[in-house]
Amino acid sequence: MSFWEYLGNRHQTLLTDAYQHASAVFQCMIAATLIGVVIGVVTYRSEWAGNLATTATATILTVPSLAMIGLLIPIVGLGVPPTVISLTLYGLLPIVRNSIVGLRGVDPMLVDAARGIGMSRPARLLRVELPLAWPPILTGIRVSTQMLMGIAAIAAYASGPGLGNEIFRGLASLGSKNALNQVLAGTVGIIILALLFDAVYVLIGRLTIPRGIRG
Repeated sequence: MSFWEYLGNRHQTLLTDAYQHASAVFQCMIAATLIGVVIGVVTYRSEWAGNLATTATATILTVPSLAMIGLLIPIVGLGVPPTVISLTLYGLLPIVRNSIVGLRGVDPMLVDAARGIGMSRPARLLRVELPLAWPPILTGIRVSTQMLMGIAAIAAYASGPGLGNEIFRGLASLGSKNALNQVLAGTVGIIILALLFDAVYVLIGRLTIPRGIRG
């Protein structure tokens, strides 16, 4: 059976797996973005706190994804929980790092001007600092998403959702007539999803970042 015939016969299953894969990454990216930006906001004013936050989230990435999921299975079980936890943790580093860099890069004169007209600390953060730090934060979100697209495939090891199931089925049946088609279908699907997500982020950047800041 050719690859195109395989896609035609399995398109419904592949679309379901692709939807689950995209949904898992999207939800985990929302969680990672919220957590990462909060960590950045809390730590960016202190050199040691910012370094600690960056080092801690970087350390998470040194843990192999299979090992991370394997360690989580006895605690939270199989399926969605270990997938969500591991993907959220892996997505933190670029967002935390870029949040800190972006917030530290805001012109102090603009912050002083906002203080001078009576803005409170939360108002300055929400209306001045975070909007100006948004471009690097968005870049961090894009990087995290590309990382998680690949890592999410490993979730199939813990009976998680997504295109990784197609890849693992192919690897488990190497030598059979459709093994290569299964691996290829899962891999190509992940690449397409990654490109689609990145295109959406480019559009979001064009809509939310002023032309002068985009350069």
